[in-house]
Amino acid sequence: MKKDIEIPKSEHVFVAVINEWNDDFQENCWYAYLVNENDSPLEMAIIVSRAFGTIEGEQRKTGMFRHVFAEVAANGAIKVELLENNVLQLNNEFVVTYFLNGVLYDKTFLFRTNTININATTDILSIDRKGVVVK
Repeated sequence: MKKDIEIPKSEHVFVAVINEWNDDFQENCWYAYLVNENDSPLEMAIIVSRAFGTIEGEQRKTGMFRHVFAEVAANGAIKVELLENNVLQLNNEFVVTYFLNGVLYDKTFLFRTNTININATTDILSIDRKGVVVK
């Protein structure tokens, strides 16, 4: 039965991590965003995130966070979660599942250890921001 399910390739949807001001912490913090560069909205977007890796020879991992968004606007983005500074030294994984025009899509985005930093930011033209992108 699984072999009969076809999930097409996800395109024009990605996760970006953007450094922006946080009023609560009074400093710049990293936030994960789900970006939709399609001309149609994403429906029922589900994001499962976690961090894992090795710090000083010891295996570390966070709990899983689950986020659900009824809709992500066409050519838009939605803030998913705050990434604490101590998880930036781990691999950060985002599993994204969504419907686009009635078709189910699924893709995993992985930010490798220490790849989320100011030097790695690039222009994200579709939302007019700078951030670290994994497509």
